[in-house]
Amino acid sequence: MENKVVDSRLSKEGDMIRRRRECLGCSERFTTYERIEEILPLLIKKDGRREPFDRQKILIGIQKACEKRPISIEEQEDLVDKVVKSVQDSGEKEISSQAIGEEVMKELHKLDEIAYVRFASVYRSFKDINEFISEVRDMLKDKRR
Repeated sequence: MENKVVDSRLSKEGDMIRRRRECLGCSERFTTYERIEEILPLLIKKDGRREPFDRQKILIGIQKACEKRPISIEEQEDLVDKVVKSVQDSGEKEISSQAIGEEVMKELHKLDEIAYVRFASVYRSFKDINEFISEVRDMLKDKRR
């Protein structure tokens, strides 16, 4: 079936292209949706292993940090989208899990301080209460500025 593109538009989210097409044989019009392929780098784990970047793992970590907080799933997914976009924009073929964790913490800090501290406590593996208190103090100093 031969057809031509009549109109193309990018979705609001920027992740899909909507195309109106017309059949050259019968002049019927139809719509196709094309998802933009995300090319994501390999993730370098703390122990040096490499694995495919997994958006879902980031979302799960954020959901745990945001549990019982007034943060909608849409806000959590938007946060993941920001992190993924940052990774894509870097253009790197490999990225450390540490860089991803820092980016998540930066975004969580803007969204909710409790969720930020929860995520940081797991991500940074605080060895004792003093490290945890130090992190909270640093956060409070930043807030006063």
